[in-house]
Amino acid sequence: MSTVIVNGITIGYDDTADGLGPHEGPAKHADDAEPAPLLLVHGHPFDRTMWHPQTAAFGAGRRVIVPDLRGYGASSVRPGSTGLDVFARDLAALLDTLGVPRAVLCGLSMGGQIVLEFHRLFPGRVAGLVLADTFAQGETDAGRRERYARAKALERDGMAHYAHGVLDSMVAPATIDEQPDVAAHVLRMMLAAPPEGAAAALRGRAERPDHTPTLARIAVPTLVVVGRDDVFTPVADARFLHEHVPGSRLAIVEAAGHLPNLERPEAFNAALSGLLTAVAER
Repeated sequence: MSTVIVNGITIGYDDTADGLGPHEGPAKHADDAEPAPLLLVHGHPFDRTMWHPQTAAFGAGRRVIVPDLRGYGASSVRPGSTGLDVFARDLAALLDTLGVPRAVLCGLSMGGQIVLEFHRLFPGRVAGLVLADTFAQGETDAGRRERYARAKALERDGMAHYAHGVLDSMVAPATIDEQPDVAAHVLRMMLAAPPEGAAAALRGRAERPDHTPTLARIAVPTLVVVGRDDVFTPVADARFLHEHVPGSRLAIVEAAGHLPNLERPEAFNAALSGLLTAVAER
């Protein structure tokens, strides 16, 4: 793990660039060009370790950058409210520091909403999009009240009650039965999340913008992927995105819940590989 100070906070991140090695001379053909870096954006209340299967699968031949968002993991915690635009600007500043002008952005759940906000703010910096188990619509009045109440509860009571209560919704029942190590990893991430950071993100998401009007303006290769058994962002939400993002691809991962990248990494990685190929061909 490396750290960098951006926007007045410390960001912890992994970067596979050090293991790739230099190219032998300049690219002579378009096919020889260095592939666009892949930026993986975790969801709530997780950290960068949720992307281990993707870093292992793609990091050998491509630069993969995997940060902890502010308030999570090894990054600074700032209490209060953290809007999607703050997360997006942190990511842009991180890419600036790493000398990355343009990348493929892959976000899951809250990470997907951050990716949409990044595209709204910095469309020229996006080579491709992966919107995993997420949705574009703004918050409802009831949802806003629920997020504020949950934020207050996390600050008061800590993460344990929430984490144990939602585990069997975060992953599919089959995952808990057949892959206890995956379920244990998910639980560990939730228990380790700083309550103040998680609460700040909840308040920010309660006030998030409606990204639906921006979807038609997405003009880069886009993959929408969702676990078949996701109860937080069901298949209907993924179909909505697919129908509103021109030319997007839809992948439904069977026997997976809200975290298909961990529950069924082979299927998730196959879909992601197809998106990366589309970006390279373009």
